[in-house]
Amino acid sequence: MTSTSKTQDLLSGRFADDLSCFELRFQRSSDIIIRRFKITDVQQGAMILLDGLSDIEAINQSVLKPFLEYQNHALITSSSLSLPEIMTLLHDRLISNIQLTISKERGYLMEQILSGDTVILIEGVNQALLLGSRKWNMRPVEEPATEAVIRGPREGFTEDLRTNTSLIRRRLKTLDLKMEAMKAGTESNTAVVITYLENKVRAGLLEEIKARIQAVDSKVILDSGIIENLIADNPVSVFPQMISTERPDKVVAGLSEGKAAILVDNSPFALLLPVTFNEMLKASEDNYEHKIFAKIVQTLRFFMMISTLFLPSLYIAITTFHQEMIPITLLLSVASSREAIPFPSFVEALIMEVSFEALREAGVRLPRPVGQAVSIVGALIIGQAAVNAGIVSATMIIIVSITGISSFIFPTFSQGIAIRLLRFPMMIFAATFGLYGILMGSLCLLIHMCNLNSFGSPYLKPVISIKSGKLLQNSRSIWLQFRKLLADNRH
Repeated sequence: MTSTSKTQDLLSGRFADDLSCFELRFQRSSDIIIRRFKITDVQQGAMILLDGLSDIEAINQSVLKPFLEYQNHALITSSSLSLPEIMTLLHDRLISNIQLTISKERGYLMEQILSGDTVILIEGVNQALLLGSRKWNMRPVEEPATEAVIRGPREGFTEDLRTNTSLIRRRLKTLDLKMEAMKAGTESNTAVVITYLENKVRAGLLEEIKARIQAVDSKVILDSGIIENLIADNPVSVFPQMISTERPDKVVAGLSEGKAAILVDNSPFALLLPVTFNEMLKASEDNYEHKIFAKIVQTLRFFMMISTLFLPSLYIAITTFHQEMIPITLLLSVASSREAIPFPSFVEALIMEVSFEALREAGVRLPRPVGQAVSIVGALIIGQAAVNAGIVSATMIIIVSITGISSFIFPTFSQGIAIRLLRFPMMIFAATFGLYGILMGSLCLLIHMCNLNSFGSPYLKPVISIKSGKLLQNSRSIWLQFRKLLADNRH
């Protein structure tokens, strides 16, 4: 930016010109309030704020009321005071607002107005008073709907960034807790906070996070999920490379382990990184239960994950290619249940799995009381009707039911989606090559997971361990290649 453009973006001190500039930029904005007032008989001022995002009652009490009461005060009307001295007097003695600063940059002042702050222009002064007056209706702190626990705190993040940072501060009363602010989105100018423990975070991690956020090429950032997709090491992988959570205690536990968290304004979900696959199977309440019980539950989650991923494909492979592996009694039972079924096992499983996913999605989109009834009753009715109609076997209903129940056990929602999605390719491998196909699919999946990392941390750690510095360098190189590829495709 040239010196001329910098000068043009500063307040001139000519009241009419400065005010008209604000009026021009905010024209056709019915929620912008511009209130003129007199400071003295010969000097006027103007107050600019955004209705709905500014606390008008607080402005009346801390600004307008003092101005009206002290309009004829000897200190203000004294002819010996220069205009800058009057500005200093207003800043130091008249306006009772704890968040009060002075600025002369028009662009910055307009940006703060759009965030809910109030700007006061004074005639003859090339600076403006900036009052912190942000206030809007917000959702109170409630228990997270997506991460309910039996034992543990009931507090969850909200859409207000400052509320979310305070929930973390209240749990970590240490000077090592740092919160660095950034902006993302060329049009939304969304506030982003990177929080970490200075004495525990890994060297190089913060620089990598900042570099990726600054490289985000998006006009509007509406939620942390947008940033998650844009800064992930491998954006095309179905596996989440960051933990998305609504729980402050989960974020604090991660920070104490040397992780960093990304908080985004207007989003109740914080991003915790780096993470490993094993951490995706841990719930918040595992920290509050007995260690033995927590390990048993984590082991149960692991086997339920295996069940969700492989149970339908194992059924398809065994009934299609490897009937000799089934005990005779069980084989006769399965054969009798499939006697009148017109479809092969793969089509039978595909019909029921897709139907179950459709019911799950319908239950989420419908109103909560209705959605729960639809997902439960719908599954019972459709399953029973499908068996009676001879479309699927009773054995397949049992397989799909176990798979569906297992898929609900994941503490991390995005991890559950990944496993549910991957079972369909496994079913195709099983229908094509039998158990050998499942083995091929498992090897491909394992190779992919071995190549994944989350900001310098191997995804399968501690099974796979690479020097973090070298991996972080490779991680950034891969990420930049993906960003370049996506940019080329857009153009």
